Amino acid sequence: MDFIVLLKAAVMGVVEGLTEFLPISSTGHLILAGALLGFEGEKAKVFDIAIQTGAILAVVIVYWHKIAGTLVALPTQRMARRFALNVLIAFLPAVVLGLLFGKFIKSHLFTPTVVASTFIVGGFIILWVEGWGSRRKPDEHPNDHARIQNVESMTPKDAFKVGLVQCLAMVPGTSRSGATIIGGMLLGLSRKAATDFSFYLAIPTLIGAGAYSLYKERALLSMADLPVFLVGLLFSFLSAWVCVRWLLRYIASHSFVPFAWYRIAFGCVVLLTSWGGWVSWSA
Repeated sequence: MDFIVLLKAAVMGVVEGLTEFLPISSTGHLILAGALLGFEGEKAKVFDIAIQTGAILAVVIVYWHKIAGTLVALPTQRMARRFALNVLIAFLPAVVLGLLFGKFIKSHLFTPTVVASTFIVGGFIILWVEGWGSRRKPDEHPNDHARIQNVESMTPKDAFKVGLVQCLAMVPGTSRSGATIIGGMLLGLSRKAATDFSFYLAIPTLIGAGAYSLYKERALLSMADLPVFLVGLLFSFLSAWVCVRWLLRYIASHSFVPFAWYRIAFGCVVLLTSWGGWVSWSA
């Protein structure tokens, strides 16, 4: 196996792990990184989706006590069953809409203009939700007095709404984490509750997407590709583990405003690199 290919797989894994759970769109960053590294093509698309499993493993480990406790309590505790049901309810809209419109979205929306626009628009939405420019102190932010302070307080209706918001992430550049976290805050979840539920919802969503992609494109793959995928999974896991642990500490005392400015700046980079012909932004 070519060492350079493995090195590219490691870099792509790091990009996936660092961007999957931040509100900055892993898809947009993987497209850019793939273009810069020459890591493109149909097999690379499958790779990009498959290595999400490594990032999800990091979430499972960080939240292991909650996940394991819920599984053990399912037969006996109503709250555990409601939590599991809420995750399932939130997961279903993406499954249905993904199967119905996934091919159309992939064919028509993976363009520089769409990616850049969603980056920039999403950045301004975050600024609006976070009340940027207001005179409120961080500890006076309205989301700290949100209707839902933890995921256990969510109703199936709340979960379904978050699931619908997650579907916005089908548009490249939107960010699944950004849609669910910021959307959850708009729906009345605290910043912590929205972030936690976004992580839990990522488990079935990303594992499902990875398994479906591998099955659908299985004819493209062979055993010779295994080392590349394993390297990508490993580095995706390691970088996501660091990122998730950092983000949980960060949101305890900070807003998402810096990510909003980053999105706006990155959206401008997408436009400039596309218009200048420096990067081929193709799906």
